[in-house]
Amino acid sequence: MFDEYKGKKVLITGHTGFKGSWLSTWLINLGSEVYGISDEIPTDPSNFKALNLQNSIQDFRVNLLDLEELKKIIHKIKPDYVFHLGAQALVKLSYLNPLKTININAIGTANILESLRDIEHEVNLVTITSDKAYDNLELKRGYIETDILGGKDPYSASKGMAELVIKTYFHSYFKEIQNNIRIGITRAGNVIGGGDWAKDRIVPDCVRAWSKKRKPEIRNPDATRPWQHVLEPLGGYLLLGTLLSKDSKLNGEAYNFGPAEDNNFSVRDLIEEMKKNWASVDWIDSSKGKEKIYEAKLLKLNCQKAKDHLKWEPILNFEETIEMTINWYREYYSEKDINKFTLSQIEEYSKKGKKRGAFWA
Repeated sequence: MFDEYKGKKVLITGHTGFKGSWLSTWLINLGSEVYGISDEIPTDPSNFKALNLQNSIQDFRVNLLDLEELKKIIHKIKPDYVFHLGAQALVKLSYLNPLKTININAIGTANILESLRDIEHEVNLVTITSDKAYDNLELKRGYIETDILGGKDPYSASKGMAELVIKTYFHSYFKEIQNNIRIGITRAGNVIGGGDWAKDRIVPDCVRAWSKKRKPEIRNPDATRPWQHVLEPLGGYLLLGTLLSKDSKLNGEAYNFGPAEDNNFSVRDLIEEMKKNWASVDWIDSSKGKEKIYEAKLLKLNCQKAKDHLKWEPILNFEETIEMTINWYREYYSEKDINKFTLSQIEEYSKKGKKRGAFWA
C-alpha cells in the first residue's frame, strides 16, 4: 500500500519537529522525494538533527505566516502529497503566547490551503490537527468526528479554529469531485516516542531528568490520555494519503487516530511503565500546592470511523508503546547510530503490522 509513495514528491510542513522528523524518515525509506517547510528547528536536542535529515531532504525555512513565500515554494515543488503538521504544539506555551499560537495554527493552516487553491495538478493534502480540537466535556465514550470542536484553552481553541478554516476551504473550493485537490483531516491522541525533546511534555521531561540521575516533577499524575506511539498516527496519515488519491468519497472527511479503547492510561501509569524499562529511576508528585493552568483530566478518542472507512487500527499495546519509546532514548544516550535504530523501529513496527493483519502492511 505505501509503495505508492515511491518516487512521489511529498511536502511536509513542520518536518523539523518530532512527528515531522519521523514522517520524513519513513517516507525517505519508502523512496519518496521529500521536501520540508519549517521556520526553525524547535528543540535542542533535535530529532531532525540526530537523524541528519538535512542531508536527505530539500529543506526550506519559511514561516507559515508568509503566504507569498509559501505559495512560491509550493508551486515550484508541485508536490503529489502534502502533510501539514506545522504548528505551535505546546499547551503551556499557548497560555504564554496565545496570539502566536492562534496565528500559526489557524492562519498558518489557511495559508497552506490558499497556496494550494490555484495549483493545477493533483494534490492529496492530509491536515493534522489534534484530539484537543474537540470541546472537551470529558466524555467517557470517546470523542467521535462529529462532536463539537473548540476547547477552553488557547491551544485547543487554535486547533478548533484550524478545523473551521479547513472546513471553509473544503466547502468553498475543494468539494467538487472534479477538483484536483483532495483533503483529509486527522486528529490524533497524545503521541509519544523517541526523539521528542519538547519542554513540558511528560516523556521528554522524564528522560532528560533520568539521564542526569534526577527525579522529574510531575504536575498532573492522575490525568488520563490516549497514549500512542508516534508511528501509529503516522501510519494512519500515510494510509489516508494513499486512499485519498483513489476514493473521492474520502475528500473532506475527518478521522481520529488513537490507541485501542483500553489503552487510555493515566500519567502515573505511563511513568510507572517507563520505569520498568529504565533501571533505578523515580519521580516526584508536584500536583499539590502549586498554581495550575487548565488541563483536561480525561481525553479519549473513538476511532471506529477510521476502522470502518480506512481499515486502520492501532497495532501496539501500551507496554509495547512504552518499550519502543524508552529503548529509543536509551539508544540515543548510549551514543550509538540513532538513525539506523530509528529505521529498525519503523521496520519492527511494519512487521508487527503485517503479522497482526494491518491493511497497509
